[in-house]
Amino acid sequence: MFKKLFGNKEQSVVVVAPINGKVVALEDVPDPVFSEKMMGEGIAIQPVEGTIVSPVEGEIVQLFPTKHAVGLKTKTGAEILIHIGLETVSMEGEGFESFVKQGDKVKVGDRLITFDKNLVEEKAKSIVTPIIVTNSDEFGVELTSESQASAGETELLTVNNK
Repeated sequence: MFKKLFGNKEQSVVVVAPINGKVVALEDVPDPVFSEKMMGEGIAIQPVEGTIVSPVEGEIVQLFPTKHAVGLKTKTGAEILIHIGLETVSMEGEGFESFVKQGDKVKVGDRLITFDKNLVEEKAKSIVTPIIVTNSDEFGVELTSESQASAGETELLTVNNK
């Protein structure tokens, strides 16, 4: 594991895969907001099913009303955004179900959102799911070299305090 400890304060957090699928470089996501890292550093997954689990221990700080994206904050202050598909906001929540609300505390592997994968593939620009450290300018982010992701298990990112 990549944890560094300084006294009692954790200096890094490992972000595991929130969904099963193929790992995709952020630069290969067909949306410049993500591929040009306007929202932050990260990675993406081409999902093979429709269940999003928590990639970290933390707190739900944002759940979009359309349930297509969720934001989490870790104990180290890293803010993680999971954005299901591209241009899925236009689906207005159709096919999405959330199991958390803002303020909920979650552990790695807790179910956050389910979605109808076939419906998203049909109605959205892409089903690729970016996982972004939205405040990555405050952290060092190491990316995995894995090509396949198992939800709740595969380490995707290590976010280190600077």
